[in-house]
Amino acid sequence: MAPLLEVLKIRKSFGSLVANRDISFNVDSGEVLAILGENGAGKTTLMNIIFGHYLADEGVVKCAGRELRRGDPRAAIEAGIGMVHQHFTLADNLTVLENTLIGTQSLWKPMLSTAEARQKLVALAVQFGLEMNPDAYVHQMSVGEKQRLEILKTLINDCRLLILDEPTASLTPQESDGLFGSIRKMVSSGLGVIIISHKLNEIMRISDRIIVLRAGETVGTVRTADASKRQLGEMIVGQKITRPERRSSRMFHPKIKLENICTRKTNLQATSLKNIDLTVRGGEIMGVVGVAGNGQRSLAEVMSGHSKPTSGNVTIKGIRAFEHTPMSFMEAGVAYIPEDRNNDGIVGDMSVWENAVLTETQNAHLIGKMAMVKTSQCRSSAEKICSANDVRFQSINQPARLLSGGNIQKLLIGRWFARSPEIIVACQPSRGLDEGAISAIHRSLLAARGGGAAVILISEDLDEILALSDSIIVMYDGYASEPFENRNVDIASLGMMMAGDGFNAV
Repeated sequence: MAPLLEVLKIRKSFGSLVANRDISFNVDSGEVLAILGENGAGKTTLMNIIFGHYLADEGVVKCAGRELRRGDPRAAIEAGIGMVHQHFTLADNLTVLENTLIGTQSLWKPMLSTAEARQKLVALAVQFGLEMNPDAYVHQMSVGEKQRLEILKTLINDCRLLILDEPTASLTPQESDGLFGSIRKMVSSGLGVIIISHKLNEIMRISDRIIVLRAGETVGTVRTADASKRQLGEMIVGQKITRPERRSSRMFHPKIKLENICTRKTNLQATSLKNIDLTVRGGEIMGVVGVAGNGQRSLAEVMSGHSKPTSGNVTIKGIRAFEHTPMSFMEAGVAYIPEDRNNDGIVGDMSVWENAVLTETQNAHLIGKMAMVKTSQCRSSAEKICSANDVRFQSINQPARLLSGGNIQKLLIGRWFARSPEIIVACQPSRGLDEGAISAIHRSLLAARGGGAAVILISEDLDEILALSDSIIVMYDGYASEPFENRNVDIASLGMMMAGDGFNAV
């Protein structure tokens, strides 16, 4: 009997960059295969080839023994392949049922045929533990519910192989457990599942077999039962990896203080901040946790000068801030590492060296009279930043958008740390990054803490929060809990607080 999926000798290049080189593997029905690798290792390219978004230069993809038409997503869907991307592709103004029907019925029909689809949707939801209201609108749903809907969209098309890209990136621990329960039900019913993730703990829990890619090639395949986190980490980066440890640190005077901060809802910020009081001292990392959309982004933008509160005061190093602009906060010593590094962190079409000095418009060493850029000095400064932070590129003149996610993040952190900031607002600094990049970023944050900086670490990765934070707050619906020390924290209780249960208990 043929495997559910066969990938044979896949090769894909983008100019001189070889993204995939002779990659072959199988996936059987009832199996969970995990694919690991550094940022830029070729994982997403490979998945896009399987799903038909990209056309391979060489090689074949077969489903149940039949070769798929190359570069044709419709052929993949018709063969029973479904893909859930890390960033959801849902229509917020439509219902659950309407989202599942998108692309399945002709636009020329005067009305959607919903009765049969509703019955099938409800049956699938019950079968796989993905229950939700078919008439609920997407904009009213939590992140976990949107994740379930994305999966249901593939299942309603009679999916036999499900590809999940970073499926737990924005979920609470309880939501992740629920997702894994659904995956196990899918597998027991005969579906095959491919998971791309950087969370080794989760991969060890849910997968049957693991493939590791490095620099576009397969470097190893192991049965999960025979693998260890240390072994996988070393396979991913090609060398021994050790995460830095947080040690006791001297606390200094408050660096940034928020008093009774409130904001209003906007098109970009669905949750307003409500009476936030917060003090972060030098030498302290304060972890901020919460399910996505509960005010974390609003908090980061207020603390970095990108958003002006409707009421309340922000005090930086003992001086009240009256001008709420990114430039004024930056000049006061604030660094902002945004959640969306591609849209908010870099200008993708500008070169690597230009992005490395974007914050230096007031630096007379780099910018001359009449705002003339001193190109040679800027290039030299950029090369030092990239070298110190292991930013890897083909050319410092290449567009920054061509860098991998990990290298973009290291470029952003290097750019800010070159300014020796006293306050660092870091949003999801290691989301979607590999073990090597995560270790490098954690070292940078701990080094800044050790040098007396105040770090506000906003992350949905509880392992990261617990590893780095001195104190923790939980955000829910725009409110912030009282800070509590990071000692013997109960993960289950933290997850319940993130979901709003017992939120006021701390």
